[in-house]
Amino acid sequence: MMRTVESVFTVVILLGVLGFGKSEVYIVTMEGEPVISYKGGVNGFEPIAVESDEKIDFSSDLVTSYASHLEQRHDTLLETLFDDGDYKKLYSYKHLVNGFAVHISPQQAEMLRRTPGVKSVDRDWKVRKLTTHTPQFLGLPTGVWPTGGGFDRAGEEIVIGFVDSGIFPHHPSFQNTITEPYGPVPKYRGKCEVDPGTKKSFCNGKIVGAQHFAAAATAAGEFNPEVDFDSPLDGDGHGSHTAAIAAGNNGIPVQVQGFEFGKASGMAPRARIAVYKALYRMIGGYVADVVAAIDQAVYDGVDILNLSVGPNSPPATTKTTYLNPFDATLLSAVKAGVFVAQASGNGGPLAKTIVSYSPWIASVAAAVDDRRYKNHLTLGNGKVLAGLGLSPSTSPNQKFTLVAANDVLLDSSVGKFSPSDCQRPEVLNGNIVKGNILLCGYSFNFVSGSASIKKVSETAKSLGAVGFVLAVENASPGTKFDPVPVGMPGILITDVSNSMDLIDYYNVSTSRDWTGRVKSFKAVGSIGDGLEPVLHKSAPMVALFSARGPNIKDYKFEDADLLKPDILAPGSLIWASWSPNGTDEANYEGENFAMISGTSMAAPHIAGIAALIKQKHPHWSPAAIKSALMTTSTTLDRAERPILAQQYAGSEAMTFVPATPFDYGSGHVNPRAALDPGLVFDAGYEDYLGFLCTTPGIDSREIGNYTHQPCNYTLGHPYNLKLSVHHRFPSGGNSNHNTDRHKR
Repeated sequence: MMRTVESVFTVVILLGVLGFGKSEVYIVTMEGEPVISYKGGVNGFEPIAVESDEKIDFSSDLVTSYASHLEQRHDTLLETLFDDGDYKKLYSYKHLVNGFAVHISPQQAEMLRRTPGVKSVDRDWKVRKLTTHTPQFLGLPTGVWPTGGGFDRAGEEIVIGFVDSGIFPHHPSFQNTITEPYGPVPKYRGKCEVDPGTKKSFCNGKIVGAQHFAAAATAAGEFNPEVDFDSPLDGDGHGSHTAAIAAGNNGIPVQVQGFEFGKASGMAPRARIAVYKALYRMIGGYVADVVAAIDQAVYDGVDILNLSVGPNSPPATTKTTYLNPFDATLLSAVKAGVFVAQASGNGGPLAKTIVSYSPWIASVAAAVDDRRYKNHLTLGNGKVLAGLGLSPSTSPNQKFTLVAANDVLLDSSVGKFSPSDCQRPEVLNGNIVKGNILLCGYSFNFVSGSASIKKVSETAKSLGAVGFVLAVENASPGTKFDPVPVGMPGILITDVSNSMDLIDYYNVSTSRDWTGRVKSFKAVGSIGDGLEPVLHKSAPMVALFSARGPNIKDYKFEDADLLKPDILAPGSLIWASWSPNGTDEANYEGENFAMISGTSMAAPHIAGIAALIKQKHPHWSPAAIKSALMTTSTTLDRAERPILAQQYAGSEAMTFVPATPFDYGSGHVNPRAALDPGLVFDAGYEDYLGFLCTTPGIDSREIGNYTHQPCNYTLGHPYNLKLSVHHRFPSGGNSNHNTDRHKR
């Protein structure tokens, strides 16, 4: 919409009066429908979307010309309001929402809010990462992959987009195989950036698209191209990990610290990978960059979108958690036929910690699967202390002297360092440590990331120790300890009472002079073998960190009449590929694989399984795929008992309580059953609009700002969403599901 000369003068005068404050990034939505929902009305442009859920050909000339028209409107508005150099447009959003991201002052943002044709102006906000054995645990090799032609066809022709921290393209999990090379995917039209260093493309047939989005992070002054890599290269590790979980090649040996921990595979090992890097090492990401990545991914033609990313907290810039530029973009992505899996968050076990709010996407909670790694330390007094440590044992039938780091401090280092965390071998006396087991203390430095178990191992090895023990002397409820692979005998004693037993035994057995200096070390012990996992029938179990419902509808944490999370999938101690450049986990720096936990790991399990369903049922909508996953999920563990949830009972001890839908949604994913669900609950764009229009407290104008649709259709009550049932009885399916619990 063009502005009059008089109104332009008014704007200029007001800008002069108000002045300019510190510039920030704002996301602006405009009047006029985006490509995905344009039904005509603009002179010279024919309708694109006639039906509400019509599949759109984004490569058509009509789409290209209308998208260019929208971008021209964005540019004209900014050029009319502001002088060159007083603003910087970062992105034009054209396909899923109609708007743009711009770097301006708060005063300029207020001008935009008052400008005719502008629907909303939201200050950008940050998002963060929500940081193998699981194919066998889920029954994929025997129950699912054979139905699609085996692992070498599982996910064929399906493209999964990853909005994450990039990818390490040279990893074997992402290589184009020689025996079964990947052919072209004509439906996908994403581009491949070139590595600035090697001048080689990031794509190889398995990886079909690779782009990065950092304009908002750069405008905020937080993007460092030397550290964050100004390319799709993964400088973190997180993006490579999630991509491999969903779509990594099958049968890749997991080798870390000289040991092999089985073979890794993605859920859909023949699916293609499209990379949209919008997260960075230390800063996380910005919604403006993420929205641009999602918009590009849908335009490029991805089938599935994985988002192991979410906000730090409910957005305070908008009234409703699921009505803002980010969630509106996801709604349009689903309208375009793209299934979206999003991590539910890692704020558990507290209630209302969900950070994935929308009904149109699959919000994924994290489960502990049946594989647990345990180890033990045997003391000279006969006590056996449980702990964690993916390590070999000390020599069998032999005990070794225990020496504490505090007791082997070099005289020259007294007062300069606290050596108990064993991060600095140069401050410890190697003559005493050599041939013995080094005792270290688990300090806050390990929680903050400035210390690592890997460094303890390196310290012990460089000093000639036969092994090490890391003892936790105090821990807050909620502290998460994961086993770490090390190349020598080593164990982490996580239970404080066990650590006290160890310290008491060491002190009683160690004689000292009047100054406190050790005269003789008499405490001895041995470290067990922690390389082999123990399989538990009490799996799956809701992980302690997995975010819990009820879902919330605003930043005041008021309840939303919408069940979240949606589904439970493995997310604890997941082996997958890693970037050697990765700094996300200090214990895996320089490694090609990592075993980490988070709902970030659970979401790509669902994305990969959704790809298998999409392969078998190519015409199913995102809602139908989500329904197939949810209606066939299970609320029983492998022992046929109700699923439990890890919980804290007001103390440091972890307890196990019966899980509820606020912990696991509909239940734990069952891929084999999801391929033939018997019936599905379908839903479309109109249903989601009806949900929004029926939700109390949402202004219909606010809905129109983000959807460009009037509230002509309501559901009577929000929980009536998804009551539209489409019966499908495929071969081998059945219709005997208990459907009542899946109603919303």
